[in-house]
Amino acid sequence: MLVLNDRDDEVPLSVKVANLLIGKPLATSDAQHEHIGVAAGIPIFGLDGLTSAAYGPEQAMSLLIPLGLIGVQQHLLPIFTAILVLLTILYFSYRQTIEAYPNGGGSFTVASENLGDQAGLLAAAALMIDYILTAAVGVSAGVTALVSAVPSLHPHQLSLCLVILALIVIVNLRGVKESGFVFMLPTFLFVGTLLITVVVGIWHAVLANGHPIPVSAPPPPVPATLQYLTIWLLLKAFASGCAAMTGVEAVSNGVTAFKEPRSQKANQALTVIIAILIVLLAGLSYVAKAYGVTAMDSNDPAYQSVLSIQVAAVFGRGWFYFLTMGSVLAALSFSANTAFADFPRMARAIALKNYLPHVFLLRGRRLLFTHGIYALTGFTALLLIIFRGVTDRLIPLYAIGAFLAFTLSQAGMVKHWIKCKDEKGRHLKMFLNGLGAFATGVTLIVVLVAKFTSGAWITALLVPAIIATMYGIKHHYMRVTSETADTTPIRLTDLHSPIVVIPVARWDKISEKAVRFGLVMSKEVKVVNVQSDVDSGFDETWERMVMAPIREHGIPAPELVTVQSSFRTIVSPLMDYILKLEDDNPGRKVAVLLPELVVQHWWENLLHNQRVQLLKLLLLLRGNQRIIVVNIPWYL
Repeated sequence: MLVLNDRDDEVPLSVKVANLLIGKPLATSDAQHEHIGVAAGIPIFGLDGLTSAAYGPEQAMSLLIPLGLIGVQQHLLPIFTAILVLLTILYFSYRQTIEAYPNGGGSFTVASENLGDQAGLLAAAALMIDYILTAAVGVSAGVTALVSAVPSLHPHQLSLCLVILALIVIVNLRGVKESGFVFMLPTFLFVGTLLITVVVGIWHAVLANGHPIPVSAPPPPVPATLQYLTIWLLLKAFASGCAAMTGVEAVSNGVTAFKEPRSQKANQALTVIIAILIVLLAGLSYVAKAYGVTAMDSNDPAYQSVLSIQVAAVFGRGWFYFLTMGSVLAALSFSANTAFADFPRMARAIALKNYLPHVFLLRGRRLLFTHGIYALTGFTALLLIIFRGVTDRLIPLYAIGAFLAFTLSQAGMVKHWIKCKDEKGRHLKMFLNGLGAFATGVTLIVVLVAKFTSGAWITALLVPAIIATMYGIKHHYMRVTSETADTTPIRLTDLHSPIVVIPVARWDKISEKAVRFGLVMSKEVKVVNVQSDVDSGFDETWERMVMAPIREHGIPAPELVTVQSSFRTIVSPLMDYILKLEDDNPGRKVAVLLPELVVQHWWENLLHNQRVQLLKLLLLLRGNQRIIVVNIPWYL
């Protein structure tokens, strides 16, 4: 067996740069070494959920601004108590999903296998929106944290978002394992600094009988415009706070990334993530109440995030403040990694059922489904540009997709336990998943109603549009399969050589290569030369350079066809001739040989006309099964 080894001195510069940025290609056999443990799984699949503690409370508190300080003092803790109860229900529900689906139990997989493809596509559309928003909100919230610490950067918020997105993409393209190591430090620094803030803040509150003195006084609350909390305002605040739960499903969707035993390690990672998230949400809500922290209007030139105000109130604006806000910036920005880890896996699962382009099935150089990463990057960048990188403009779109996916996943698990009649303890498992489906379903309705006029209607329209697109893709693949399927042996009757057509502008080495190949293919070769009103003298060249040698060797002569072009166009007369030739010869195939110059550098293409590319495109669009296009390249 012949084995070819790559030589470093022959590697192009572009490949060396790619190796430096995203690492050298990994062999398929290296896939098992890319699996991760619990420690790496927390930043990869949990960073989105954990960092929601940095913006989730603020989203609820921003709705309580009309109540002034009373809104935080009296209503913030009850709202987040309800959210934490729902989060606990989801935790136990998804533990069972992970155990039941060790090969990945995302909402699309669970819903499609148990509730049918329609439910699966509904979950898939919701998850697509959710993952795109996860990436956009993560980057946007990270930059918001930076702007809070350095207000002078506020005019450059969008540019900073796009720069950080590019850095995250490069890190993710290096592979799951390496990205886990990169994100581990900012994750644990983020969790550590916030836990210290919570512990110290609560300790000071206890010592001061619930009324600690802030080191740096929070901005004064906006004067109250409402005296009482209305049901509508309560529902809107709860709906906004539910953004803190949008990353719960990520672990169940990425079970295959963990080392064996997959389900056990995935559940361990999920347990750590949820436990930390509960402590952070409850603790930060209490600190906000104790220190009298209220949300600020994001359009205020002196805007600060709630988290920035809280840390300053507990520690002041010293080194710990900047360490904490730096870790928040890094963690929030890198929380987009959760989407980059899960979106390509989900896209692959959907593509396996022909509802997305098959390009999402391909693994890239680092064993990633890189086309999923490219797609997510494009959509995220577009979303950030549309919303100018402002987080609170994205939040209304956020929770609907997540809770729709939660509900379908948990309903699918109920159906799963109904089918698994021999499963031990299935009635308890069915109850837990049923409770999860009911709780998330009710929350979905609340979020949809409360956030509908604030932008949730966009999600409500996007979901059916995405589903229709996926059905269109599925229909295309079904049509391709039905039209190209052939269960009969190869037909060896009516085999005829094609009529060969070779467009030639002048005689040179490129034309000679095409004509020589045409003479091998068929005895009926037509060389077509398009002439305008100026005689190019091609006939004399043809006689001297082609016909004389052919007569000397006694081989069938090709026919020179001269096509006149009154308006100096080339491609249109060629197309007309080829299509007429095909019409005049029913039952015969027409092989069009296109001589083509291939340059060494991309920019050199700008120095040559692209008539061959245009003719090739038109032949593919206007041709049929009897017209065959063959490239004849000449390499410089």
